Amino acid sequence: MGESASGAAQDADEEARRRLNAYTYLSAPERLEHVAIMRVFCGTLLADLAVPDVMAKLRQAGASAAGLDADTLTVRLEQLVQWGNLLRSSHAVNASSISEYQRSRSRYQLSKLGERIQRDADGVLAEADAAREVSSEMLALVERGLRELADLVTAPGGIEPQDGLERVSTLFVQFTEFADSIRDFYAYLGQVLSRYDLDSAEYQGFKELLLDYVEAITEDVAFRAPRISAALDILWPHIRALLDRLDAHAQGLCGFSVEGENRLEVRIQRSRGRELADWEGLRGWFRDSDGQGSQVDQLRDATLRALQSLLANAKRMLRSASGEMSRRKDLLRLARWFDEAAPQDAHDIAVAAFGLYGARHLGVPPATDEVVPAYTSWWTGPVVKVPVALRERGSRAQRGRASAVEDHSAQKQLLREAARQRVAARAAAADELRSASGRFAEVRLTSAALGLLLELLATALGNAQLSRRDSANGEKSASFDLDAASSEDVELRIRLTVRRSTGTRTVLYSADGDLLLDDLVLDIGRTSPMVDGEAEASVS
Repeated sequence: MGESASGAAQDADEEARRRLNAYTYLSAPERLEHVAIMRVFCGTLLADLAVPDVMAKLRQAGASAAGLDADTLTVRLEQLVQWGNLLRSSHAVNASSISEYQRSRSRYQLSKLGERIQRDADGVLAEADAAREVSSEMLALVERGLRELADLVTAPGGIEPQDGLERVSTLFVQFTEFADSIRDFYAYLGQVLSRYDLDSAEYQGFKELLLDYVEAITEDVAFRAPRISAALDILWPHIRALLDRLDAHAQGLCGFSVEGENRLEVRIQRSRGRELADWEGLRGWFRDSDGQGSQVDQLRDATLRALQSLLANAKRMLRSASGEMSRRKDLLRLARWFDEAAPQDAHDIAVAAFGLYGARHLGVPPATDEVVPAYTSWWTGPVVKVPVALRERGSRAQRGRASAVEDHSAQKQLLREAARQRVAARAAAADELRSASGRFAEVRLTSAALGLLLELLATALGNAQLSRRDSANGEKSASFDLDAASSEDVELRIRLTVRRSTGTRTVLYSADGDLLLDDLVLDIGRTSPMVDGEAEASVS
């Protein structure tokens, strides 16, 4: 028992795999050529085509596969046969020559699975992005058909089989059209409402769509659903008898079999409404029969979710009016950068955009005075103090409103004024020194003038050259040569020259005290308007 169940499950999986392989041509690299070839076969009924026939039809249609040669087209056709979309034809080939036989011996025809998949693919390509109108008028026809069918079935003598067959087929065609249009419309509505980049014009259009069109649909369904349920309740006790009577009148393909040593059973897909499961599905659409809710309830919930999405878009637009704009353009620009970047550059962009750093960056660095070797385990290593904000919120950012930037303009003005005063004081001190040159014994210098003089004197003595001389007894002595010792301040345009004069005493009187210089003579003068480097540059 267990082995038979396992074998049945394996057979079911293999059958599902075979059917799914038929979709492969829609994702293959040559899918446009495969689709063009399948459209050629779908345009014929019970026709087997050879390679020359397919080539002629492709050129006539001007499809993307019109330029295929015979060998390449043969490869494409054989591939479609392997996937299960085409079948090799068993028709005999009548040829007048060997070359004609070689061209026409391989003939192909469309399989049922391949035709169904290509038909669905063409429908998706043609109408995937379109908003399909809901066939609400079909719901009224379904209600009328169920009431009339219930009256005829419950009448004495019952309904005529042919009349019942026509009414049941018409009823389920109308219901299928209505249910499919509902699913397509709400799928499109969900695709639209998931967008958060609607501008005011698009939002206005979708608002009218929801408030007017969707409201009309839900009201119509809410009005007719109880009537349809009541008609189904009257009809339900007679459904099995009605189906048996219809089968006895028109058995269709159900009696198909091939008599012989072995009876061949063929799986038959009955017309809608000819099986009890179809009626159970119709009843479950309008009434909760299995505890999962009816399709009417799901329709009501979907409408509520659509209105909530519309409200979310309205809130977003209000936020954007206050300055919080959508980031859609930024995200699209980021996506374009990812698409155009090399793999390594894409990783760098992701790290910069989303902060997705590697694990080696996770943590808080230790103090600079703690050197921890790389081989030290986290279990035994020193503990690092984690800030409270990072530990509790995972962010280093400070919360609360940022404080206003402090205005330092007054301090800057004070500093500029103090600097200007210092420059003016040094310039006055330089003028005072130049005017007192040669008559230091007659004037009393200010503290600023004496300070500038001492600054220049220290620089001049530092620039003095050390020279060695021979004494009378043959010994060598070292002394500073002050004949050319000088210093200057280019900005103040002042120069100090210091010369050695034995026996000379120079006294500098100032407010801070008197300074006595032995064997030194000071000469203060004005520098030239242009420094030596500038003069050389101008001459060159």
